[in-house]
Amino acid sequence: MIPKNPTKLWQRMVLYSKRLRPRLRWQDAAGFSTQWATAKSRTLVDEARAQTLFQLARHAAHLDGDIAEVGVYRGGTAKLLAHVAGKAGKTLHLFDTFSGMPETDVKQDLHQAGDFKDTSLAAVKSFLQSSEAVEYYQGEFPKTAGPVENKRFSFVHVDADIASSVDACCTFFYPRLVPGGVLLFDDYGFTSCPGAKKAVDAFFADKPEPVMHLVTSQALILKLP
Repeated sequence: MIPKNPTKLWQRMVLYSKRLRPRLRWQDAAGFSTQWATAKSRTLVDEARAQTLFQLARHAAHLDGDIAEVGVYRGGTAKLLAHVAGKAGKTLHLFDTFSGMPETDVKQDLHQAGDFKDTSLAAVKSFLQSSEAVEYYQGEFPKTAGPVENKRFSFVHVDADIASSVDACCTFFYPRLVPGGVLLFDDYGFTSCPGAKKAVDAFFADKPEPVMHLVTSQALILKLP
């Protein structure tokens, strides 16, 4: 039986489909799913945030400048960034103590020194051994940033959790970010990381770039010319 109003029926089907929210696996073509299959067990970042990171890194990959991550933990998100960097012929710079959280400020942070210590530089290197052009900097940032102080960056992932580290990342990377480059903050919207939001808001209060809040609880800035 042919419906009296097939257009209206189709509209209802579309609306119903949107309520169910089926997703096209468009990320497969870019390589996300393959990388995520091995990366997800080595990160506390969920798939939605990981997809956001991956796609923003791909967006910035056509720009001049390298890619960096501060707060590597066990290497899960670094795996995604290494894939993007490799495709673009860029170097990925990874900064972490690789032995847990440094000293924190009890007035601003909920994390404590030693959090996330279930990792090591050797373990991360082993996990990323198939990735080319990855450089590692072990220690407390920005004390370890000397070797890259003259470099430019197109994409930086800041997953540092605490106020002092996030502020250090803003201070170091913002002037080295190329126009159109991305600074992505993983912890911005999480109640477990109040210092991260305070640091980002304070740093960019007098900058021309607005801090863009994402529904994933991440935040980003796009460097203006």
